[in-house]
Amino acid sequence: MKREFAVIGLGRFGGSVCRQLSKQGMSVLAIDKTEAKITEFRNIASHAVIADASDERVLKELGLRNIDHVIVGIGDDIQSSILITLMLKELGIKRITAKAQNDYHEKVLLKIGADQVIHPERDMGKKIAHSILSNNIIEHIELSDEYSIVEIKASKKMVGKTLVDLDIRAKYGCNVVAIKSGLTKEINVSPSGDDPISIEDILVIIGADADIYKLEKKFNES
Repeated sequence: MKREFAVIGLGRFGGSVCRQLSKQGMSVLAIDKTEAKITEFRNIASHAVIADASDERVLKELGLRNIDHVIVGIGDDIQSSILITLMLKELGIKRITAKAQNDYHEKVLLKIGADQVIHPERDMGKKIAHSILSNNIIEHIELSDEYSIVEIKASKKMVGKTLVDLDIRAKYGCNVVAIKSGLTKEINVSPSGDDPISIEDILVIIGADADIYKLEKKFNES
């Protein structure tokens, strides 16, 4: 079944989320109180509505109770962001993701029931820092303040060795959960410890940020 999303606030963050979900073929209800934004997204989202989402009556009339996941993309107006998140929670929305302006804003959003809070600027800063410090990290997904999943391109120091040889779990406290083949592009979930790593393979690794950093530093080719 196609999942249904609603995005409230079509600024840089909310607009980007709306575009990406729509590209993936999801049903997206785009909501903003600015006519220009709704005009922009009318041909992108499944539905685009001019509305003031800080009005509880409006949220009910839009039928948000039937939406699987609501993304609150409002960050600059902290009061509206908090109010809307609280009302969505009271409406019984299954999953709420909200954008936070700062750490205090994040704490409040989590306290009132947001399932996930995004710091676009902070998270992008961390991602850029990882790419600057590393030649091998392709993707970095933050699971919490201390744990992440990363995709690491196999370095020359890894090629030809097996996971048993590298002993990543014992030496670095990280787990290799999958290997993407550089040749076939196939993904091997729970790879065997005896299979040698090939050039251009990509290791999908989960662990504490500090442990991932030690691992990457050891095998970095710079």
